[in-house]
Amino acid sequence: MPKRRNETPQNRTSDYSRAEAMERYSGARRKRGRRKGLKVFLIVLGVIAVLASTAAWALMTRISGSFGMASDSALHGTLTEASSGDPFYMVLIGIDKDEYRSGSNEYGSAESAYRTDSILLARVDPTEKQVTLVSIHRDTLVDFGTYGKQKINSAYSIGAERKESGEQNVSGASYTVETISKFAGVPISHYAEIDLDQFISVVDTIGGIEVNVPVDVYDPQYTGADIKAGQQTLNGDQALKLCRARHAYDKYGDGDVYRAANQRMVIGAILRKILASDPATIASTVTTLADSVSTDLSVADILSLATQFQGFNMDTDMFSGMEPTNSKYVNDTWYEICDTQAWQKMMTRVNQGLSPYESEDEDTALGIAGAGTATKNSDGSAAASSSDSSGESAETEYSGSVKVLNGAGVSGLAGRVASTLSNHGFDTTAATADSFDYSSTRIIYVGDGNRAKAEAVADTLGLSNVVADDGTYAGEADVIVVLGADMANN
Repeated sequence: MPKRRNETPQNRTSDYSRAEAMERYSGARRKRGRRKGLKVFLIVLGVIAVLASTAAWALMTRISGSFGMASDSALHGTLTEASSGDPFYMVLIGIDKDEYRSGSNEYGSAESAYRTDSILLARVDPTEKQVTLVSIHRDTLVDFGTYGKQKINSAYSIGAERKESGEQNVSGASYTVETISKFAGVPISHYAEIDLDQFISVVDTIGGIEVNVPVDVYDPQYTGADIKAGQQTLNGDQALKLCRARHAYDKYGDGDVYRAANQRMVIGAILRKILASDPATIASTVTTLADSVSTDLSVADILSLATQFQGFNMDTDMFSGMEPTNSKYVNDTWYEICDTQAWQKMMTRVNQGLSPYESEDEDTALGIAGAGTATKNSDGSAAASSSDSSGESAETEYSGSVKVLNGAGVSGLAGRVASTLSNHGFDTTAATADSFDYSSTRIIYVGDGNRAKAEAVADTLGLSNVVADDGTYAGEADVIVVLGADMANN
């Protein structure tokens, strides 16, 4: 387990939500045109970037200082050293360190002004040549003790403020590692902060990337994204917009889930392109990478990993998933509440070197954003899948029993939706959900044979968030529809 320091938090209350300030800040950022932020985790690229050429050694040696975080002793004291060749975990984070935020008194001073915008937990297995990427929802509610219950992305800001107040052996990076290690139940061996300002340059250096976009991504108001569904070649600007465009998915549900899936897909596309690049392109990419990544990894570490990952097959050995959560509205703020049972199940699989999901049906982003990854059973065989490699869903079936639950708290909503479904051939009933805290609508098929019916329900309602029942609704109906706030106007 990691070396732990004694916490001595300051006995004072801090507001890390800054809701009103954030609203003003968001407006100012939009006025400035290109939005700055950190969403895609290019350090994974750095791990494999020199794979094709040992000739990059001299270049890497020259720029080694750009990667290092040697001065952060608190971070190094929190990390756990992994034995050579053994699987290890790495935290990859994006922090919004733009000039406006750092120069504004609205958000605090220095490092404490920043919050983690994206969180990715990576398991790297050099021996088996496997990489697993698990996104952690930035709005996940966690208990910070003296600092109260807050979103997990507050960890960096809290740690930085503690350091600025004079506390020893703590920093934004170290407290982030400590928080995520405790949350995921795994030791963390490495850490990286990514500056996405250089992301466009990296993608353009390798000549763009190839991705298969499941649905149209149109977000004119926030990111300017306008990317058509299907196989696409994206330049740096387009790739950046794809990784930011959470509002393009408002009609499907929680945009952060789909954005995170796209981030993982883009990482895969970058790695795939790098593996096929010539040494000169790789050298240029590494130079750009050095300007955008801060990490405890040394050049020697990166080169060692690159050597161990020769022969890495992304199609079979790069897994991807998202922390399972449920949305809840608390004190005028939406939070994500971790489904602890499902989360423990996922992390058990990840620790075993398996994909996060037993079946593609568990991936709520599948067919909407990102790209599905290989799923593997404990015996190494392929897991069950209800969709083919193209991501096409099962045929729809407009029949069967459907129970509509009002999870949004809007009077008469379940009845109206049930009536709509009834007019399309379904046998419907309406009732109240276990709470009114659902932000996005879920369509749940009960039993493997009812997925086609759930697909038809989703098609009727203009939604795509179809998932398998985990046993909660056994025997109640063929399909369960839990209505969220996204359907409040229906």
